[in-house]
Amino acid sequence: MLTDFTAIAGDLAWPLAVALAWVAGELGHRWTGLPRISLYGVVGFVLGSPQLGLLPPASSGPVMLVANVGFGLILFEFGYRINLRWLRTNPWIGITAVLEAAVTFGAVYFLALAFNMPVLTSLLLASLAMSTSPAALMRVINEQRSSGQVTERILHLTAVNCVLAVFTFKVIVGFWTFQTSGNVLQAVSNSVVLLAVSVGLGAAFGVGVPALLRHFGRLSRDATIGFAIGVILVVAIAHTLKFSPVLASLTFGFVARHRRVVLNQTQRNFGALGELLAIVLFVFVATTISSQRVWVGLGLGMLLILVRMLVKVVVVGGLARVSGISWRKGVLTGLAMAPMSVFVILLLEQARYLGIDLVDQLAPLAAATLVLELVGPIVTQRALAAAGESGEPAEG
Repeated sequence: MLTDFTAIAGDLAWPLAVALAWVAGELGHRWTGLPRISLYGVVGFVLGSPQLGLLPPASSGPVMLVANVGFGLILFEFGYRINLRWLRTNPWIGITAVLEAAVTFGAVYFLALAFNMPVLTSLLLASLAMSTSPAALMRVINEQRSSGQVTERILHLTAVNCVLAVFTFKVIVGFWTFQTSGNVLQAVSNSVVLLAVSVGLGAAFGVGVPALLRHFGRLSRDATIGFAIGVILVVAIAHTLKFSPVLASLTFGFVARHRRVVLNQTQRNFGALGELLAIVLFVFVATTISSQRVWVGLGLGMLLILVRMLVKVVVVGGLARVSGISWRKGVLTGLAMAPMSVFVILLLEQARYLGIDLVDQLAPLAAATLVLELVGPIVTQRALAAAGESGEPAEG
């Protein structure tokens, strides 16, 4: 009887956690105005196996795949929002993105070395610190119905630093693999080849799905479901074949936009499906953070956050005038790029899925990701409001 009860409790743990997170998000947002995703993260962290232990580890189970699908839907929409014409018209935006990512990498790398961390670990920490989380940005932007120069800039700057972060992270992981296994072929396949195939997979879906919808004559009516199914397939294929679901989903959305497919406002967020999977995503991400690792890496983690944010604010704010906006809006853009948790944690989980467990070597990152999982979306929300780009929050 006890065994049966334990099995039933295990089966119900995740559905109940998602329900609790949804309730906490709705009530907390209504009472405090805080972003729902921060409250989802609180629930996930408290219930996770390293803390209360009410949720079983989900790093290699179906919950991780569901979370990756939720991330994929957000990345598709994120990629869809990227406009190459805007970058060509104002090349300073691209220059700003590359410079802030490079300076962030260098600053965090030397910070880690100053704390006597190994060179490869310092490189990994620096590569992940470059990135901003597209998932957190998109959820806050959509929740606040934000639009304007700051909103568009954080999306485009984030797109560049995420691609650079993925590329750098995979290359460093490739060197890590070579150092531990001595297999050059395996090291290369874990880096450059994997990235190229992932981009190719996303591009193929970005061309194929719009063509299929046009063939059916249902491009304007059924784009949402067609793209949702496409994202699910892209993520499932990338996950199963151990490619990068991040790059595949992002490329899918980017190419679909440039195939002249128009998503209306109701199709964004992927409706109820997107909302549900977003809850699973942010709860899942928070469950992977261990309070023990947070405590061990707290000092360096806080310094990492400070250095990372200082670089983004100084570089983006410093180049604001030449890129066409005021210094104040440049500073707010840098502040709005605070979140990084979802992107970083899913990259680490995907590396673990490939058989490369880097979590224990990156304890300072646990502290930084926990703080930014909870606080990052709030900083973005406040920065967008200060820039005057937040509309009335959508109901529900």
